[in-house]
Amino acid sequence: MTGSDTSPTFRLAYVPGVTPGKWVRIWNERLPDVPLTLVQVPAADACGVLREGAADAGVVRLPVDRTFFSAIPLYTETTVVIVPKDHLVTAADEVSLADLADEVVFHPLDDVLGWERPPGEPAFERPATTADAVELVAAGVGLLVVPQSLARLHHRRDLTYRPVVDAPQSSVALAWPEEATTDLVDDFIGIVRGRTVNSTRGRSRAADRSQDAPAEGARRKSAAGASAGGTSRAAKGGKGTQGGKGTQGGKGGRGGRGAQGARRGRTRRR
Repeated sequence: MTGSDTSPTFRLAYVPGVTPGKWVRIWNERLPDVPLTLVQVPAADACGVLREGAADAGVVRLPVDRTFFSAIPLYTETTVVIVPKDHLVTAADEVSLADLADEVVFHPLDDVLGWERPPGEPAFERPATTADAVELVAAGVGLLVVPQSLARLHHRRDLTYRPVVDAPQSSVALAWPEEATTDLVDDFIGIVRGRTVNSTRGRSRAADRSQDAPAEGARRKSAAGASAGGTSRAAKGGKGTQGGKGTQGGKGGRGGRGAQGARRGRTRRR
């Protein structure tokens, strides 16, 4: 969070392929006075940006250093192979790594799948970026295996893709420095997790309860006073009842003594 206490902002880093638009829209509806700034960063730089405090939270690719970051896994992507539209791979609905064994498969330097070596024949050099590798695929030089979101991001009319059923996958998470879990980070976590604006776990709801506390205290005092009055009246009524019981007890006592006297009288007559 940056700015003064009266004009906070929230900065969200995100990596290529991630589309945070829905969360941003909900944020703007719920917190219209707190601007949300999007910071697009390469996947390899996302954690560094968060460590340096250049963003408050980030939608990043796992893994992250869990000794420093808190992270909420969001989803795991389907892995696909990008090919020219007239490639033989397009004859199938999905392929395996074995189907790519005879193909040149590019391994860009910004690869996010984390494998040491892709399947197939190695390319003559590693492209600097995924975008560069896509250009080479379009030139008919080789193929590229990536998460589906990156295939969509770099869509071209002359290319298509197919799922690779046994390839590594990339998982996406919301991450932030654990020691920098601010109220605004909590607000964004609530949005990502689908909490409603009135959720009892939300910070705004807690504030509402805090504002309602004086009124609630007054209601409790009023209820306590009414209860005390009722108890006092019950106590007075109880005394009357006890008095009645005493009268009844007295009658019972006299009746008891009379019965004893009659029994004693009968004994004397015998």
